[in-house]
Amino acid sequence: MTEHGEHTPAVLRLPAGGPPVRDERDAVLLLGEAFARDTAWVLAPVERFEDDFFRLRTRVAGEIVQKFVTYRVGLAVVGDISRHTAASEALQAFVRESNRGNQLWFLADEAEFDARLAARPARS
Repeated sequence: MTEHGEHTPAVLRLPAGGPPVRDERDAVLLLGEAFARDTAWVLAPVERFEDDFFRLRTRVAGEIVQKFVTYRVGLAVVGDISRHTAASEALQAFVRESNRGNQLWFLADEAEFDARLAARPARS
């Protein structure tokens, strides 16, 4: 489902129960759907990602995120990732840095995503 208002970019909001995002191929499929719907952001529930995404040494997150960066589509991972961050200082740092940027966000819920998106300056 996509939605957008007068000044906010369109968002592809994925359901929690869909297919997992496991690798670059899955990212490309999502990007294809995002482009078909003319969306600027993909909001993906944490349930869509397998544990390897949160283990940075596997490089799964890097490969997936790089696809989104290349095609200039934002990715918001929404939900509780505390069990993953508790086990990895590197992931904590990655999440902190990602949330400072404008391409990848790790957020608690859709309301936090909506608030962050609304607070961003409009693009001209």
